[in-house]
Amino acid sequence: MQSPLPVRNGVNATRLRLPAEGPWSTALEYILDRWNHVDPDGIAERFDRGEVVALGGERLTRETPLTDHTFIWYYRELPIEERLPVETNILHQDENLLVVDKPHFLPTTPGGRYVAESALVRLRVQLDLPDLIPMHRLDRMTAGILMFSTNPATRGAYQLLFENRQIRKEYEAAAPIDPSLQLDTHPRMVHSRIIKSRTYLLAQEVDGEPNAETRISLIGEHGGVGRYRLQPHTGKTHQLRLHMAGLGLGILNDPFYPVLQPQQEDDYTKPLQLLARHTEFTDPLTGTPASFTSRLELSALG
Repeated sequence: MQSPLPVRNGVNATRLRLPAEGPWSTALEYILDRWNHVDPDGIAERFDRGEVVALGGERLTRETPLTDHTFIWYYRELPIEERLPVETNILHQDENLLVVDKPHFLPTTPGGRYVAESALVRLRVQLDLPDLIPMHRLDRMTAGILMFSTNPATRGAYQLLFENRQIRKEYEAAAPIDPSLQLDTHPRMVHSRIIKSRTYLLAQEVDGEPNAETRISLIGEHGGVGRYRLQPHTGKTHQLRLHMAGLGLGILNDPFYPVLQPQQEDDYTKPLQLLARHTEFTDPLTGTPASFTSRLELSALG
């Protein structure tokens, strides 16, 4: 469902479904009742400014009946966010794709306490690209290759690459070495079933048919720390972190796996040692090979 309001300051308008009936005579009454902790004058003024609209772009007024519209859109009042001390570097940009090196600690998309301080909103504003959409996501704590669509007309062709698993990804991780696993000479294919609840912070491995697969190999060593190549064949939430922890090789500085650490402020000197190193695919528009490699390095590996 396309928003009738344009992106503003890099952020999409928010959609709200109105109830079909209730004790409210107008849409404004319902919204004031639902968000009674918010300044009512400020909410009413958004209606007066034309910042609350219906699907066809019709402006809602203070008197618009509750049942006139099912969906409405409005701009949220966003808090001022302190800028995260990390930067995104552009690796490639054309009329269809934007490829960047996302730093550790920066989320891919808005969520929770981070809205303006997300890769998507930063790049929309920086490059004046309101139609920018991420093709996939990286965890906030993971750095590396992140791809965006810059053109709605060609977006579907690239989305199909991800849906059909025609994107080949390679990650790099720093973790302890267990000589008994012999991952330097005998790479391991790890299979498991991973589930992730929206209400629970961690992903979990459970019994059942595997839905996650990762090839893990040890490709080097630096100061007693192993350099691992991780090649996921699926893209479940926290898959790489879980599969490494399951081998007894928890990725360095991981606050979640194998043991959840007490919540604390970000320590920018200790980023999660996981990097989306390389991505390659056949471009669906030109039929030619495309590949991108991160210029970032994991601090634990020198």
